[in-house]
Amino acid sequence: MAGTLNKVMLIGHLGDDVKMHYFEGGGCVGRFPLATNETYMSKQTNERITNTEWHNIVVRNKGAEICEKYLSKGDKIYVEGRLKTRKWQDESGQERYSTEIQCTDFTFLTTKKESLANAQQLPQEVKPTENKSTASQDTSSVKDDLPF
Repeated sequence: MAGTLNKVMLIGHLGDDVKMHYFEGGGCVGRFPLATNETYMSKQTNERITNTEWHNIVVRNKGAEICEKYLSKGDKIYVEGRLKTRKWQDESGQERYSTEIQCTDFTFLTTKKESLANAQQLPQEVKPTENKSTASQDTSSVKDDLPF
């Protein structure tokens, strides 16, 4: 492979509202934190462990204005973009680094209100015996639309 690839795809929840910064030339930048979660069972304690990773999302111009208008803290979004690391000096002269996702495409998935409503409608625990009828349905009569 001759080229390189810098591509990021994330699905997560906004950790805060979109913060906008406008420039004199008419452009703008929107920034927001995005949380992604990883959940697994601990073998030692047999309890569910959830790790949250925070990502700094940067979206520009028209995309930033759309995000500011429609997104709020807690909303679920799909973000596509590339990694970019910025370097700067803080007040004490020490070099600092920040890695951001430069957003090139996004899709709104659910609002916080929709997510809460869906969570309240789902059963808290489903026992395998309760769902037996759907697992044992005969699927041989279902026609495939696959081309092969």
